[in-house]
Amino acid sequence: MFEDRTLTCADCGEEFVFSASEQEFYRGKGYDNDPKRCGSCRQQRKQQKRMTDRPTFDAVCAECGADTKVPFQPTGERPVYCSDCFRAKKDRY
Repeated sequence: MFEDRTLTCADCGEEFVFSASEQEFYRGKGYDNDPKRCGSCRQQRKQQKRMTDRPTFDAVCAECGADTKVPFQPTGERPVYCSDCFRAKKDRY
């Protein structure tokens, strides 16, 4: 019934595959429209939306020293990391 389809992302213009299993999953959830964005653009959009919905605070990354913004008020009791260093530390565990 469902077949893999190649779609074009509305944001970056890259082609991505909308797999048969994804189509079946989304149809089961009641979604009738095809996705407009590839997975990485959807993820980026979610991240931007999350960051605009809450206040951010300036901080300095404890790992690389870069200026960054975080969604919580740093107290100085624990180290604060930029998103790249946080992701790298998370991947180690």
